[in-house]
Amino acid sequence: MSVSILRTAAMAAACVALVAGAASAQDRTGWPASFTVGTASQGGTYFIYGAGFANLVSEQLGISGGGEVTGGPVQNATLVQTGQHQFGMVTMGPAYEAWVGESPLMPGVRHDKLRAMFPMYQTPFHAIALRRSGITTLDQLAGKTFGVGPAGGTPGTYWPRIMDAIGVPVTARFGGAADLAGQLQDGLIDGFGFAAGVPIAAFSQILAQVDGVVFGPTAEQMPVLLERFPSLAPFTIEAGTYSGQTEPLETVAMWNFFIASSDMPESLVYEMTRIAMTQHDRMMTIHSAAEETLPENYIHNGFLPYHPGAVRWFEENGYEIPDELKG
Repeated sequence: MSVSILRTAAMAAACVALVAGAASAQDRTGWPASFTVGTASQGGTYFIYGAGFANLVSEQLGISGGGEVTGGPVQNATLVQTGQHQFGMVTMGPAYEAWVGESPLMPGVRHDKLRAMFPMYQTPFHAIALRRSGITTLDQLAGKTFGVGPAGGTPGTYWPRIMDAIGVPVTARFGGAADLAGQLQDGLIDGFGFAAGVPIAAFSQILAQVDGVVFGPTAEQMPVLLERFPSLAPFTIEAGTYSGQTEPLETVAMWNFFIASSDMPESLVYEMTRIAMTQHDRMMTIHSAAEETLPENYIHNGFLPYHPGAVRWFEENGYEIPDELKG
């Protein structure tokens, strides 16, 4: 065996020893043998982000984990509350409803086991239609069939409310992002509204195959929505985000947070929070929406207590968690 091969083998062995030493140094008391992250439908940002982050955690912490297809934030909150999932992804509107006992899945039951871990990104609401339909505004969907995402997800929950708030009656069609994309292309629905980190993979797929137009609320509709739904905020989808989009698109958005069950050990949540908050480049390789997965965005959670493991990471790194948000 050559000297160079021996040297390479020795370096590899040293690296393995370092990783093993770091792993053994961690306090793994109470860690589950595996973990599940509740995401949403295939073709949406949640599924890509959640599955990718679970894989990154598995790679770096040596614990088996993965993302699971769900109906989205409403269901994710309940799955974490009932202990069926250890972790999940939520938008703050459905999370608040679950926290105060107004979840449509478990009405009257306060989801008091939910704990915030870290901010993910904003979810802008926008819609797409085939250009040949002539539909370029939400108003033009009046009386038509409108795909709104899976029941229990953020878009499936809020798009019907949005259309009602702006006085546009539609027949809502529920389904996964990939399924509704196919229905739009086949002419089975007239428009498809979703809410996810941009670019939405299902929208990009549609535009790669057919000529379509992406649109959102009008300037007149924006203040109506911002007043009706306090969890929404203005958001700009930059020009060029989608094929053929030559102008910025003004719309409304809602923040997303990664959550854990209060039953999860502090040391595991600390390590997962550390990975998400310190490895921005790796997070960006999972999905470009992770551009907003930054520690300073923790301020966009004003009601859900942070898990003690997350509190420890943020405070060790100079971020002050209010006492009322320490869970």
